[in-house]
Amino acid sequence: MSTELESTRRALRDAVAQAERAAELARLLDAAQAKLAGAEQAAEEVRMLAERLSEIEARLAAEQAAADRLRKELAEQRFQAEVANWKLSSIKVARWNRLGDAIKSGKNNPVRLARGLKGAAKPVKRPTAPKRRPVAIAAKPKDERPGAAYQATATTRTLNGASFKLKPFRVPTGPNTRPHLTAAVVADPHAEALLRYEWRQTTGFTPRDFARILPLEVPHLLVVESVTQGPWAEEITGEPGEGLKALLAWCAERGIRTVFWHTKGDVSAYAKAAELFEHRFTADLSVAWPRLQFGVQPRVHNPLPLAGGRIDRVLTLDQLLPGHLAYPDVLTSYRWPAAADCPPGTPQWRLAEIAACGTPIGTEADSRRAHVALRRAYQMGTMSERVDEMLDAIGLPSARATLTTSVLLPIIDPYLMEHALAQVAKQSGVDQVIVIGPPEAELRARDVLPDVEVVHRRPHPAMTEGAMLNAGLDLCESDLVAVMDPRDVYGSHYLTDLKRAFLFTTADIVGKAAYYAHLRKPQATLLKQPDAEYAYVPEIAGATLLARRNTLRELRFADLTEGWDEVLMRQCRTDGIKVFSADRFGYVRVRDEDRWLLGAAQLVEYGSAEPHALI
Repeated sequence: MSTELESTRRALRDAVAQAERAAELARLLDAAQAKLAGAEQAAEEVRMLAERLSEIEARLAAEQAAADRLRKELAEQRFQAEVANWKLSSIKVARWNRLGDAIKSGKNNPVRLARGLKGAAKPVKRPTAPKRRPVAIAAKPKDERPGAAYQATATTRTLNGASFKLKPFRVPTGPNTRPHLTAAVVADPHAEALLRYEWRQTTGFTPRDFARILPLEVPHLLVVESVTQGPWAEEITGEPGEGLKALLAWCAERGIRTVFWHTKGDVSAYAKAAELFEHRFTADLSVAWPRLQFGVQPRVHNPLPLAGGRIDRVLTLDQLLPGHLAYPDVLTSYRWPAAADCPPGTPQWRLAEIAACGTPIGTEADSRRAHVALRRAYQMGTMSERVDEMLDAIGLPSARATLTTSVLLPIIDPYLMEHALAQVAKQSGVDQVIVIGPPEAELRARDVLPDVEVVHRRPHPAMTEGAMLNAGLDLCESDLVAVMDPRDVYGSHYLTDLKRAFLFTTADIVGKAAYYAHLRKPQATLLKQPDAEYAYVPEIAGATLLARRNTLRELRFADLTEGWDEVLMRQCRTDGIKVFSADRFGYVRVRDEDRWLLGAAQLVEYGSAEPHALI
């Protein structure tokens, strides 16, 4: 009897487990169908918008064509009127017409007649016939945004006789880091590309026309690099040219700061010209001037991939950068190979730029080493930080937008308090922590985070995690707000790596759609969506959310404990808010078990995830 009872119980347990699995599958199916319906609706909206855009562009082209046609007809009418006036003027000065006028006016006066005939006999210059002038077609307004006219043109590369077609890296058109500041810049294309996003930049003026161009927007400072070509090269080498002296005098009359930046060449060739500037900087460690090194420019030196992806080859530096490439094309080449094998003696700035574009440096394509090298390239200094140093040295304000960060830390389970606070304590660049948890969390947080502003709130017993996040969000004062999950593991570079994405994307929310996970019961390490790195995506994991504070305050969090992040991401898709997925490193999702994750991620190994994720 007991055996039958035990068999019945076992059968019931199996039936319950199967029912649970069926319910879970049904839930996943419903969620997948809902996502599919949402995707279909979004695709239909995109199609309708594309059709409307095509109609508007066609209408605009038709109106432009009609305007050009009217302009041509008006020009033709003006020409015909000028021809008629010319014919009339020609008739008036013709000899026979002047003789007729003299006879008519002097028929009763012989003296007047004789005088008129004598005057009519003199030759008179006939008027010049009018000529058709080309019709001026309305020109498109010049796009003044940085990078607007600075795009890649060389889309083909050749390796060992084989030709490869590339989709060029699109050089971004902004925004400016310091829109309140205007600089007149004389620089080679490389330095100009590094500086163009740091302020409103005026370039292209010459020793002959600067007095006409610069007054259109009087700059706050003049920066002249040690250029080796162009109209200013002769002005700054050897004896200073008259054009350079006139430019510096023009700046002195208006109180414009002047800076000479020595980046290459023998400094003695520029010494006399440099003495005429108020401030001098150098990238050469052997020169006794203040240092101003090259830094990576996040707008163009970043891991955003090419549309066509990377080639599965390791290229030498000569193969990567043939001599004919303009700098926008260099930015495309940086992102092309699986790895770049750079010889000894490669300039440090070149290595930093390649690394900042996410390309492994060496003979192997190693994503972990590439990520560490990218991080190190940014730690060496960005161009924004270099310009800060310059502006501080010459006495101009270096104010620019910051990325201060508040962390929301909801602690539902008191047993996770120590672990959660330890994860926050690892991070650098945290300005404020909002702890929502048990009473003892406040004192412990102040002990663990002595240099960070700690704000504590005790939740109501019935509060969901979403409600706790909303309560904490109203207390945040920083530019960015991060949500951290007390259950998960975060590396010491986690927040620093995430914040970097705000320097080169237009996203309002950054996080991870690609990440490592560890399931305790099977002791399995998984990798979710490895192809979702450095891409705009529909959703990211809520425990990795880092967002602009104002955006989050408009969205708010759903009053849920499980699934609040799915609701938030759905709202982002509805409102057109861009969400960006950064790298896969620096974070581990930790759960006892997760059937959904097991079916949606690839198995890495049975063992700890931290050696894979925390670098």
